[in-house]
Amino acid sequence: MLRHKNRFDASLEALTPEGVKFVLSPAGLPVRTLAYAIDIIIQWALLITILIVSDFLRNSLGVWIFLILSFCIDWFYHVIFELAFHGQSLGKRLTGIRVIKSSGAPIDPASSFLRNLLRFADTFLFLFPIALISMTTSRGFKRLGDWAGGTLVVYSQTVTRFQQNITGLLAKYDPVSPPFALSYDEKQAILSFARRYPLLGESRANEIAAVYAPYLQPEGSGLSDSACLLGIARNLSGEQSLLKKATFPQETPFPPEATFPPETPLQEKVQ
Repeated sequence: MLRHKNRFDASLEALTPEGVKFVLSPAGLPVRTLAYAIDIIIQWALLITILIVSDFLRNSLGVWIFLILSFCIDWFYHVIFELAFHGQSLGKRLTGIRVIKSSGAPIDPASSFLRNLLRFADTFLFLFPIALISMTTSRGFKRLGDWAGGTLVVYSQTVTRFQQNITGLLAKYDPVSPPFALSYDEKQAILSFARRYPLLGESRANEIAAVYAPYLQPEGSGLSDSACLLGIARNLSGEQSLLKKATFPQETPFPPEATFPPETPLQEKVQ
């Protein structure tokens, strides 16, 4: 949930479901224009390279290759980079900004596709004043694509400030093996708790962990509820496929469909 601080401050306060507050600094028009210009130059360089290569082929195949690749660059350049580099195209990466969802969560494929699909409307016939008017009159400097995709462009340091070095954090805890196999979503939920742990504070973290840890605690371990979840996260941190997900705090601490163990819904146990 985002909250405006005051009319003279462009920063936005985001509130997670656990009550953790953090501040996002939306990127303004000058830095976004610079990032867009860099991306345009990179796109042109790619197109020129493709044109030169296709010209060497000197046949219909070369023409088709050029047309297909130019279409992909025009329409999917930003989508591919935003999804591959956690909300950053090459231009955004060089200027220190990134795209996230308006809630503060990492951008997803649907949001990225929608915001870039409407890039054509924002720059229709190179009439950039459409994007200019939208960004200058909206809180958070949103263009039409941002409104449609539910996204926000912010300075990277406001995101990395809350990214946790999960390896360093979990090194303090002994690995814990849960008494049953966990699903992918359940593993991500536990890793999400570990990432948020330094932001929650000990009392709030223990309050959240107390709901889930009793069903994950190995017999006779004697660990606290938070230590149990963090120990399981330490055990999971070796699975690189899990850690590829963005480390910025997610929208929910535990997915509603999570079950511990799979055959018995956690919601029923908690009740």
